[in-house]
Amino acid sequence: MRQGRRDGYREFAAGRSGHLYRSACLLASGDTHLAEDLVQETLGRMYLVWGRISRIDNPAAYAQTVLVRAFLTHQRRRSAGERPVGEFPDTGAAAGGADPALRLTLIEALGRLAPKDRAVLVLRYWEDRSVEETADAMNVSSAAVRTRTSRALARLREQLGGSLAEFAEL
Repeated sequence: MRQGRRDGYREFAAGRSGHLYRSACLLASGDTHLAEDLVQETLGRMYLVWGRISRIDNPAAYAQTVLVRAFLTHQRRRSAGERPVGEFPDTGAAAGGADPALRLTLIEALGRLAPKDRAVLVLRYWEDRSVEETADAMNVSSAAVRTRTSRALARLREQLGGSLAEFAEL
């Protein structure tokens, strides 16, 4: 029976790690090293609870919640003066015909947002979660999610200014 659980966990980890990594990259503003650390921490925590996973309705959603909470915990622990540096990874041709320049502009703009603002936008618009699901993942009220989403989008629009219009015309 233990081997069956181990195999189930391996299958889950192999199937979800790519999606978790992409979400972690958005949360970490393109910092691939931090994203890898967050995914590793998430999968480690998932392994610890895997024996009780039958009580969890949606393990994938639970893993996303663990990822967001790991990110927010990491952000709280960082010193105020520490800033990630480096270049964004070259991911090659974007899937679905998306514009790579727009993608990089949005990732850069997300990076300038506060961690909780970034988390709420990633959960709501990248993960396509409802307000209630986002509130549960972030451990806040639904009203706080709506307020933070509105303010984060306003900050994002303010940062992007007219630069988004040039991409929309392409």
